Amino acid sequence: MVKSIRQYYGRLHELLHLLDACDPLIIHVDMDAFYASVEIRDNPDLAGKPVVVGGSPNGRGVVAAASYEARRFGVHSAMPASQVLRRCRQAIFIKPRMEHYASVSKKIREIFYRYTSLVEPLSLDEAFLDVSGCEKLFGSAKNIANKIRHDIRSELDLVASAGVAPNKYLAKVASDLDKPNGCVAIDEADVLDFLQPLSIKRIWGVGQKCAAKFESIGVRTIGDLRKFSVDQLRPMFGANAQHFWNLARGIDDRLVISDRVAKSISHETTFSHDITNREVLEAWSIELMGQVARRLRRHEIKGRTVQIKLRYSDFQTLTRAITLPEPTNISKSLINAANELIVRELQPNHSPIRLLGTGITNLTGRRMTQQTLFDQNENKKHSEIDKVTDKILSKFGNAAVRSAKTIEQKIRHQRDPNIHDGN
Repeated sequence: MVKSIRQYYGRLHELLHLLDACDPLIIHVDMDAFYASVEIRDNPDLAGKPVVVGGSPNGRGVVAAASYEARRFGVHSAMPASQVLRRCRQAIFIKPRMEHYASVSKKIREIFYRYTSLVEPLSLDEAFLDVSGCEKLFGSAKNIANKIRHDIRSELDLVASAGVAPNKYLAKVASDLDKPNGCVAIDEADVLDFLQPLSIKRIWGVGQKCAAKFESIGVRTIGDLRKFSVDQLRPMFGANAQHFWNLARGIDDRLVISDRVAKSISHETTFSHDITNREVLEAWSIELMGQVARRLRRHEIKGRTVQIKLRYSDFQTLTRAITLPEPTNISKSLINAANELIVRELQPNHSPIRLLGTGITNLTGRRMTQQTLFDQNENKKHSEIDKVTDKILSKFGNAAVRSAKTIEQKIRHQRDPNIHDGN
């Protein structure tokens, strides 16, 4: 019944979107401290305390999420867990339960679909929604955003922030300005005034090094950037000059792409602090590709082309891919392929990494795949392992099953506590 209602409203929205020549209206919904908030919701005794979701401070794990109370001490995602207690001795460590967070995320997404069929998830805790034309059904875009936030709060006891704007870039910037539990809307006529005083670091692609370049030419705010033409920016910023020039004027023509028509499945994470240690990156790759593999199995589909995305500290971004002999959703095969790409790409003394992503393309349904007799026994063994692992993770959390690589690193750390965790 719920699905049929969602489909009805989805089709109605699509028809309105086609029939009505309306200006685009985009909402970016971002859950506030999502993993930590779920843990606090499930255990109210944690409320008001510095909660850290991630690896043990005695091992080589990293922080996956931190409550706002922990953030006040400088704790942030991707920080080696061993460093947390130096900043916040009272930190409470919680093992991640990724399958549980994915289940909660699915419920959040169902709320999104009540208001629009055009939903583009970015991760478990954030998504873009195109609500163009939905005003006839649900009121203004800001009202829709607040209704979504209200539904999430009342039904799931979680807090979300939202940004409402004419495009993706502006909506994402807006959602970050009044956290936690905020909602900021930008009207088309106010875009330039809205951007004028914001730091140049609010431009996508501008990190510390790039910001230093801008400061060297007197650019500290987005308003300052608008004083320069593309030709003036190009000698210093190359191909990114046009990108920076567009965003400084709030120009972003990317569409919201619904995951219903997605041709790939991926997970990525942006680190609060750049990472140089390859072992830490490989550990994150295992987690991210593990999530991808479980999503494939949940939807009973397989993929053939494994991808990684690396974004360096200077915001140079590259992707690498490898095509497997046969489509698969077996964790071992996908993780091995992803880590092979990482090892191949990252040379000694590589530049620091600020974002890592893993994904799979060339998707196909379960019944459309074909295997050789030679591979069947081996694949069957690993498939059974995945089924058992999925059940354990679903019941006991993501840390209940650990890879041999993680265990090996922990043993090494116990033998030599001075081994650098890296970041």
